[in-house]
Amino acid sequence: MVVSRAARYALFFLFLIPGFGLASWATRTPALRDGLGASTQQMGMILFGFSCGAMCGVLSAGWLVQRFGAKRVACGGLLALQSGLVLLALSPLAGSAVLAFCGLFAFGVGIGWAEIAVNIEAAAVERASKRQIMTTLHGFFSLGTLVGASLGMAMTALQMPIQAHLGIAVIASIVVIIFAIRRMPQLSRASEGNAADPVGAGTSVWRQLRDPSLLVICYIVLAMALAEGTATDWLPLLMIDGYGFDATLGTQIYVGFTLAMTITRFAGGAFVERVGKVNALYASAILATLGLALIVVSPWPWLAVVAVLAWGVGASLGFPLAISAAADTGGNPAQRVSIAATGGYLGFLVGPPMLGFLGEHYGLRLAMVPVMLAVLLAFVATALFSRYRMRAVQSTTATDRLSASVH
Repeated sequence: MVVSRAARYALFFLFLIPGFGLASWATRTPALRDGLGASTQQMGMILFGFSCGAMCGVLSAGWLVQRFGAKRVACGGLLALQSGLVLLALSPLAGSAVLAFCGLFAFGVGIGWAEIAVNIEAAAVERASKRQIMTTLHGFFSLGTLVGASLGMAMTALQMPIQAHLGIAVIASIVVIIFAIRRMPQLSRASEGNAADPVGAGTSVWRQLRDPSLLVICYIVLAMALAEGTATDWLPLLMIDGYGFDATLGTQIYVGFTLAMTITRFAGGAFVERVGKVNALYASAILATLGLALIVVSPWPWLAVVAVLAWGVGASLGFPLAISAAADTGGNPAQRVSIAATGGYLGFLVGPPMLGFLGEHYGLRLAMVPVMLAVLLAFVATALFSRYRMRAVQSTTATDRLSASVH
């Protein structure tokens, strides 16, 4: 089936919006912290609002897509995301950490709905067109973070109030949403029976969770999402508190991280075709582990900047490749994508409060050690996934040969 270029680019730009919004507030976390007068541990609890919202969004997104379709869920999620930014912008004026928590909760729900819906639709487009678009899709998310981080860097340098900055981000996002949502494809419609039978759907989820390959994919998504999300939540503060950079330079380093991710994801399709998905996952995990290790032990600020770039390149391909593998390795791809993405958001749920607690007591540099170990274990998980799939293919081939010989 031929999917029009306009439909593909509608998906790409709808995936750009969450990245843009995420980087818009991530670059202003120092200003948000100062405006609220919050400690590092309190910031961890505020950021926990995003994690809670994201989990609520991703856990309900699969059912909502079955019930209302990916297009409506994506639209609702993107609008919830914008409302969260508005609440977040107002929280320093009110001096309310609770309002900031609520804003990040709404943002998290919105990003959960939007990302799952667009990922499900992108997986359907991949199957229909037999064309790899997932790394490009996530490349647009990274492009959105790059644009948002660049805008945030400029606003920080100009000492623009956070309210004006996020207000501009919301208006620009709504304009893009209005133009792109009308052209979004609708190839992932679930059957009415599944939508009307939540018990059957639940049984199917448990059946999917008995697939060892999907469980391994879920962990890989979790680890790589933790590596990416940690940078979003903490990288500017890590560079400021851990290495003594000022707020503008700390934001510029985060821009470098997003640039490394963006370039790698757009170039990732050719790299994956050359070396294969498994080898690409190996390379991603090793490079991200190396970057995080250098962040922890580096005595020189310049080496920490190099480590951030390695971290960004390494974290870039793991999430989209694992999501694509979830859709390709079993029945009911939409459900498998939703389950795998839930693993990723579990990383967002655990990460902020854990890293906030560790950062408060041991410093943000040492707080990166658990993230480094999680990514290193993703390397091991990739090896397990590769061996399991190889045995499954060999078993299927042997069965086919036996059937052919009998006939």
